[in-house]
Formats: sequence, C-alpha cells, structure tokens
Amino acid sequence: MFDFKKYGIDMWHQDKIEAFRKALLQWYDENKRDLPWRHTKDPYAIWVSEIMLQQTRVDTVKSYYERFLYHLPTIRDLAEAPEEVILKLWEGLGYYSRVRNMQKAAQQMVADFGGAFPNTYTEIASLKGIGPYTAGAIASIAFDLPEPAVDGNVMRVMSRLFEVDYDIGVPGNRKIFQAIMEELIDPARPGDFNQALMDLGSDIEAPVNPRPEDSPVKAFSAAYLNGTMDKYPIKAPKKKPLPVAYQAFIIRNEKNEFLLEKNQQSNLLAGFWSFPLLEKGSLVSPQVSLFEVAEDIPQMDIRKEFGKHYPLAVEWQSDEFSPVQHIFSHRKWQIELLEGLATNALIPTDREVQWVAVEDFHRYPFAKPQQKMWNSYLAGKQGLK
Repeated sequence: MFDFKKYGIDMWHQDKIEAFRKALLQWYDENKRDLPWRHTKDPYAIWVSEIMLQQTRVDTVKSYYERFLYHLPTIRDLAEAPEEVILKLWEGLGYYSRVRNMQKAAQQMVADFGGAFPNTYTEIASLKGIGPYTAGAIASIAFDLPEPAVDGNVMRVMSRLFEVDYDIGVPGNRKIFQAIMEELIDPARPGDFNQALMDLGSDIEAPVNPRPEDSPVKAFSAAYLNGTMDKYPIKAPKKKPLPVAYQAFIIRNEKNEFLLEKNQQSNLLAGFWSFPLLEKGSLVSPQVSLFEVAEDIPQMDIRKEFGKHYPLAVEWQSDEFSPVQHIFSHRKWQIELLEGLATNALIPTDREVQWVAVEDFHRYPFAKPQQKMWNSYLAGKQGLK
C-alpha cells in the first residue's frame, strides 16, 4: 500500500474518486478528439501511434501513422523491413532510435510470441523501447486492462489535482504519480480514462496558457481551489542544448548529381544520408565557443580538411547560402553551406558515399538537417537567378 501521507498527499475517499471518474469521462465522451488510432483496438496500430506521439504533435502524426501502417500493416512486416525503409517512413519525425527499437520489438514478438502482440502488461513492458507509459497505454486501450499511462500530461494534471510538491522531471518521483493513478483509474473504462487525461493535459491543462476555469474536474483540483495553479507542476528548467558548428559541402558533378554520404556511426542520425558534414570543432581550440570562431576559420583550411577525406578535385564556388540551424534535445547544430563542382568522380572507399540525381533523392532517408540544407541551397540558387 502506497503511503500518500508521506508525500503530503491527501488521497480521496471512494465516493470522491467515483465522482471524479464520472465527471472526467462524461467530458471525454462529449469532447474527445476524433483521431485515427481511436477507431481501432488493434494493439499494433495503437503501439505505432503511441510511439509516434512521443514528443511529436498530434496533427503531424496523423499522416505518418496512416502511411506507416499502409506500408507495414503487420508486426511481421515491420520485423522484416529493411532499415532504410523504416527510416524513410519515419523521416522528419526525429528521435530515430524510437523506430529502430520498434523494429527490434517486432522481431521480439515474431520470435517469442508467434508474431502476435502480447496481451499482459508485463509482457508488453518486456518489449524493446516500451516503457511504463507506453505499456500502460497499450494495455488499457487495446486490452481494457486497468493499467495507468503516466506521461507528462498526466503528471501535470495530477500535480494540480493534489498539489504534489515533487518535481515531475525527476524520474524517481514518477512512482508518486503512478500510485495516484492506480487509485483513480476507472476499471470499467481504463483506456478511455487514460485518453481523457491525455486530452485534458494537452489542451485545457496545457503547460502554457492553461484554461483551468474550463476544466471538467476543476471542482476536484486543489490547485484551482487554492489559487496555486501557477505553482504546479514543479519542474526544474531544462539544460540548454550544447552548440555544435558544422560545415556542409554541397558537391555537384558534371552530370548534376550530388554527393551524399550515409552516416554509419552509432550517433545522432545513424543510417541517414546527407551532404558531407565536417564538425568545425575539430578545427578550433576546444576552449573557444564554436559559434564565436565559426566565421573565423579560413575557407582554405575548411577546403583542405575536405580534401583529406574525399579524393575529389573540386572547383569551389563563391555563392552564399543561409546557414541552417537544427535543435536536438541536447545539441544545437549550426551548419554553414559551401558549394563545389567536382571535376573528377573519385569517391572514398572507406565510407558509404554515392552520386545521386535530384530525382532519386526520394529513395534515400533524409533527416531534418539534410532537408533544411537542401531547402537553403535551393533558396540560394533561386536568389541568384
């Protein structure tokens, strides 16, 4: 039995819990969003939607969800798909380890469950890349199991309901919100209960500009009743992403094909194709800010550095292009673009590099930084006409 008093939480009596469930679900029945994954009980489809929705807006996910299931309609299809296919289907969503883990989980299901989705919380949680939240969401929505799905939205709502004085960003505090949800979840409609809280937390109880007066459960909210909404949830500010400066090389040959390289390292954007990139930090003192020195590195040094890695004769161009910025959760890339015309077609053999025509770009998975680089290049060329 969880000791709520220890954490300063006054858990409700059963009558109040049941009244809360009724108010929340009545609001959900009248206001729930019409989303494609809410028209199915297929655990595979629900799983796909839940993984896509992590750190991605609902409106963005809809088209990705439908395209993914069209091309990979079953667990076995996902398990057997080439990596470049799954990366292409995920292209633009970011956090690409998610889809790689999905494929590993699909392979687990083929090997251990005969290609079927497991139907218990413990078995679902044993799959690669599935944490407590996703396991709870799938278990409750697909299999009607009374398992909480505790994410940031839910913790925010719970923090305000009970004035929880613990940081929702600290992993060790998750057990508090899990315990609260285990008391509140409606055993008759667990999937709807979890989804109702997701909708409430993403809109009325949003982190920015919440509308507490519109909440269907404001009569139950200690923070609303006590005028402390601005205090909850408690969350320490995130660390700023570390800046990293890159030089991108947009190299064309006489056939108007572009040099693309596959990232074979086990780091950010592994498996994706892009223009060759050189981290400028390798050319400057580590004690100096990369952004401060980015414009001070002589172009001659950058070109020489390129020549060390790519045995191409290049005529460098003087056209200027807008720099590209892309922010990851812990890195902020600033990318300068440099164009060159190759006068020979030699490419290195120690890395995966290809000449690719523009009309064939769609065959290669491009992450957001590459898409931004290409758009900047095209915009620059338009400006020169």
